[in-house]
Amino acid sequence: MIKAVESYLNIRRALGFKLQHDEALLNSFARYAAEQGDTHVKTSTAIAWAGKSDSEPQRANRLKTVVRFALFSKAEDPRHEIPPNNVFCRQRHRPKPYIYTEDEIMALMAETLKLKPSHTIRPHLYNTLIGMLATTGMRISEALSLQFNDITEDGIIIRETKFRKSRLLPLDQTARTALEMYINRRRTVDIEDDHLFISRKKRPLSKSAVYGTFPQLLRDAGITAKENQSAPRLIDFRHTFATTTLAACPNSRDHIGSHILALSTYMGHAHVSSTYWYLENTPHLMRDIAESCHLFIEETST
Repeated sequence: MIKAVESYLNIRRALGFKLQHDEALLNSFARYAAEQGDTHVKTSTAIAWAGKSDSEPQRANRLKTVVRFALFSKAEDPRHEIPPNNVFCRQRHRPKPYIYTEDEIMALMAETLKLKPSHTIRPHLYNTLIGMLATTGMRISEALSLQFNDITEDGIIIRETKFRKSRLLPLDQTARTALEMYINRRRTVDIEDDHLFISRKKRPLSKSAVYGTFPQLLRDAGITAKENQSAPRLIDFRHTFATTTLAACPNSRDHIGSHILALSTYMGHAHVSSTYWYLENTPHLMRDIAESCHLFIEETST
């Protein structure tokens, strides 16, 4: 079964998935199955292996991983059994994102310029970083990976990130001017590294450093969680960008569909379903889609 696992992982990785966690789980399952004398996926073995985990969500995730593998493998060899996916209950509630207002983003950017030490690049670094996250919707990991040659006349090149896909993010003139001002400051730092964002130790800026500074900026800007929302996070700049972009979409079914496909490509989503999730925060579009579906059903039933 090890060879079947390797084949499954290789094909999915060719499609852009990294699957480090899946690889560890499936190799563990394959070893366990071999100990039971199994050469193919057996439902009873899969359930027993998944049940060895400590928590219900972990057991559900382990079994779900085997089910995906079994579905793939059965297409080539019908001797593989496909375990039921609902043996272990797993309730996943995606937290409602915090949507920043324009005033809150401006307040955060103002606070970045008060960071210490004031004579260093640090205040300007965080000012530019927050501005880029808000205006482009890129992931924090993508921003921290940027190097000088990723900034082009056409925009910012995001190179082979989460799903091994490169994409181009255009910049408006205001954002471009601000970024060019920061780059000029950054080039004055004596360091043999091309990363745009660097630490005071002259190393590429780490996520932990940003996550450590961001709560201070939120406190100083007076930004706290709103009712029925989670606490503000860095990832919420991405959610805010997607939501406000969809909110500006023309109110028609055809426009919404094409707009979501374009946004999915821009955001670097592997599946358009990830982009549809943002419709939850744009109720006027949801209403328009519902009305369009209702009219369609009425037309086809007459």
